[in-house]
Amino acid sequence: MTFEIGLVFAIIGLAMILFFTERLSIDTVSIGIMGLFIFTGILDLEEGFAGFSNPATVTVAAMFVISAAIFNTGLLDSFGRLLTLQAQKSEVGLILSLMLSAGILSAFINDTAVVALLMPTVIQLAKKNGISPSRVLMPLSFGALMGGICTLLGTSTNILVSGIAAREGLEEFGVFEMTKAGVIFFIAGIIYMISIGTWLIPKRKAHFSVKDSSHLGNYLIEIVITKDFEQINEPFHKQKLFKAYPVEALQILRADGRKVKVYPNTPIEKDDLIRITCEKETIQKLKKFTGLSIKSELEWSTENVTDDEVRLYEALVTPNSDLVNKKLLALNFRHIFDQITVVGIRHRAGLLEGLLKQTKLRAGDILLLRGTEDAIQRMSEGNDLLLLAENKSRNINKTQGILTVATLAVVILLSAFKVFPIAVCAIGGVVVLVLLKSINPLEAYKAIDWKVIMMLAGVLSMGAALEKTGGAQLLGDLITENLGEFGPRAVLGGIFGLTFLLTNIMSNNATAALLAPIAITVAASIGVDSRPFLMAVTFAASLSFMSPMGYQTNTMIYNPGNYKFRDYLVVGIPLNLIMWILATWLIPYFYPF
Repeated sequence: MTFEIGLVFAIIGLAMILFFTERLSIDTVSIGIMGLFIFTGILDLEEGFAGFSNPATVTVAAMFVISAAIFNTGLLDSFGRLLTLQAQKSEVGLILSLMLSAGILSAFINDTAVVALLMPTVIQLAKKNGISPSRVLMPLSFGALMGGICTLLGTSTNILVSGIAAREGLEEFGVFEMTKAGVIFFIAGIIYMISIGTWLIPKRKAHFSVKDSSHLGNYLIEIVITKDFEQINEPFHKQKLFKAYPVEALQILRADGRKVKVYPNTPIEKDDLIRITCEKETIQKLKKFTGLSIKSELEWSTENVTDDEVRLYEALVTPNSDLVNKKLLALNFRHIFDQITVVGIRHRAGLLEGLLKQTKLRAGDILLLRGTEDAIQRMSEGNDLLLLAENKSRNINKTQGILTVATLAVVILLSAFKVFPIAVCAIGGVVVLVLLKSINPLEAYKAIDWKVIMMLAGVLSMGAALEKTGGAQLLGDLITENLGEFGPRAVLGGIFGLTFLLTNIMSNNATAALLAPIAITVAASIGVDSRPFLMAVTFAASLSFMSPMGYQTNTMIYNPGNYKFRDYLVVGIPLNLIMWILATWLIPYFYPF
């Protein structure tokens, strides 16, 4: 092993640690790693920045815009109404309908956007029909993941691996090249989820315990005791507040700055700030107590807004939100989102030790917001927070909708028949949609998830560094030496298994960018076609079911579904094993060695 290869491995190891710990956002890590490769001289400037001009990066950016234009038409809102009909029949019927809807949409539209579209409707349906959200949100995410592998356009990972193949002088993936195998994976996944999965998916009920922070609707709230509170200096076990409502006190911050643990004999004093957990529905009832105030409301000037004009809303911090890894205090939330304040939080990491304003937000956190309807609607138009309530039905412009969908169909057909490269077709589609006024230039710019683009550009440098230094060859030889004697099918199974394991630790795109060059090297070493190995990386990178970090959609459902980490292991390990066995035999059938 040369010094350069060792340095590349060290930098990639650092990246994996940062991806796993989530100390920094994934795009920041990716760009930082790219910078390290350039700074150390492993890659020159042109090689380091090549990811920004890669056709895969351009295609993904264009597809963000096309997807946004389709969503703007309102045509996809009908899927929510279809789910409503199924919800009246049975839980299994809802799961089946949900997975089919999510999967079909995700085959042509970014799967993260599909989950964002359907999740509010699913949560409301679950509540209306007495079904635990945990029973339906995991099938939603898994259905979107499996649908995304059915076409080239289904997920950015597919496009990324295709771009890596083209960079290595191999043929790009066809739009429907992965459809036959992908549909079989999808069907197998649905069968598993409506049979074995229904026994393994947890059914979480709302009950209150400080030891378990994952209960439905429990938020961390801060209340302040004023001089008018009728039971000042009386101990907790005598307080009417905690006898009347399902409220749990976690900690007291005294006026002099002391932090006090809550015991039955602990007295409540004037100006105490008490950290409590309670449901959304309980918060309004707390105002009945004279001398008790919600801290966030004390800090919010309401001179132009009456209590009748404000409501409580629940919103999810999205995986690529600009709010991730930032503290509420530093964000100055009220200035970012006019007339909206944070009342409480359900943190992905569990119960918090510090004050609410000192909380560093993570993807998957749920914020309890107080604001006017107009302000909340303006907030929901951005990409930082996903409102966990059904949006108002939009007026559908059928003509505009048909033209928009037709544009997507033309992009797909031109790409499928290889009239033009997919990047050219996607950019052309964006231009047509702007001319048709399906989306304006400003909306198009906002529709692009620039964090994803930065991440893609950054992770491509990992594969480039491995190839240039010979690291890919070294790792390829290691895999070949250990599995080569058992034949190419065993090697393919090994690559598939390694991919889905790494995907559950770090980003799926980062995993694909890292292993795709190695897969090509391995194929060359054993003298077979690289296609089946690239397909193994592509499928495995998206079929990640064993952790909430494995894929963005898994992160999105983590808190709304009240899941625990072990839930993903219980449901995901058998499903991943099924996919692993199926892939080992299925991929060579469709993509011969």
